[in-house]
Amino acid sequence: MNLAKATIAVLAATLLTTTAAISDEIGVKNIVLVHGAWADGSGWRAIYDILKKDGYNVRMVQNPLTSLADDVAATDRVVNRMDGPTILVGHSYGGAVITQAGDNKKVVGLVYVEAFMPDKGESVFGLLPQDPKNPPPFDLTKDGFVFFNEAAYVPGFADSLPAADAEFFRDSQVPISLKGAGGTKLKVAAWRTKPSWYQTADADHVIPPAQQEMMFTRAHSTVQKVTGGHLSFIAHADETAKLIETAAKASAKP
Repeated sequence: MNLAKATIAVLAATLLTTTAAISDEIGVKNIVLVHGAWADGSGWRAIYDILKKDGYNVRMVQNPLTSLADDVAATDRVVNRMDGPTILVGHSYGGAVITQAGDNKKVVGLVYVEAFMPDKGESVFGLLPQDPKNPPPFDLTKDGFVFFNEAAYVPGFADSLPAADAEFFRDSQVPISLKGAGGTKLKVAAWRTKPSWYQTADADHVIPPAQQEMMFTRAHSTVQKVTGGHLSFIAHADETAKLIETAAKASAKP
């Protein structure tokens, strides 16, 4: 072997060793982030930046919110492009999406952040508190889509954020199909067969803390508690990213 070939061989071996060391350190390297209703993938930006800086391969799903089947299909398309084991992360309605999309063979762990965690046969809107005297602040369009009421959005949905950010999210909200997405019952509950982690917020006005506790308790999830409302995953981006990284490390094969 001449000197050039020997040098290349040494460099290749070093690269493989370095790559293996990084993989051992971060665990599962692929992370897919799934947003919920009345939002889009941009809400993950702060968490995306942290995970990328720490060496993870991160992608965001842009849910059409037209039906649960469409959103699961959108998630599957992204997961199927990943090059190995993947952690799925969902916020709010996105928790229902990852619960069903989590049966993808590439998915090895599920992380829920202030999220719905339905069982098979349950729907997202079916898990909301049912109080006729205090209905959810929803505005229904003629074609069956739901907007979060604008007057209620900042105090009820985005109260964890600075006012300017909360107003931007309010004014860019994406409506969700009432029947196709929010009212559709799940056919699969991946958390029954795959490990899960859950970040719960103590002042969530959309998914009451007691409801979150019911869901993560029955799933036997590893739980992290934060202070704040429904968008606490943005307000506590460092803590949320740490939980995702914990899941990635714990889900790696020994």
